[in-house]
Amino acid sequence: MNVTNCKNCGRLFNVISSSERLCPACKQALEEKFQEVKEYLNGNRNASMEMVSKEMDVSIKQIRQWIREERLTFSDESMDGIECERCGKMIKTGRYCAQCKAEMANTLQSALDKPKKAEPKKIPVHEKDRMRYLN
Repeated sequence: MNVTNCKNCGRLFNVISSSERLCPACKQALEEKFQEVKEYLNGNRNASMEMVSKEMDVSIKQIRQWIREERLTFSDESMDGIECERCGKMIKTGRYCAQCKAEMANTLQSALDKPKKAEPKKIPVHEKDRMRYLN
């Protein structure tokens, strides 16, 4: 049984996977805050990150994390956005722009494709009957 300190409140808690950094109570509080932000955005679709941060008392860093996780997205009318982690182009949600996603998918697909077996060299009929010497 692994035990670690919560990143948020410092309390000890049992860890199931090594990626867990928040205790169940802080995780629940964060989820409730997300639901509040989501409700606020339903009523204020064109709100900027700064406005949401100020009105809902949540950090811009946390809002960006929810956007990267694709739990939140900027509206099409919004001038706000976040940068693609690969090329730096402005995007509305996620980690990568559509072009970078496509390039990475193609690279991965080409790595997964099995190399084709080389076909045996066909020897012309007139060379088949000739004598060969080994050096």
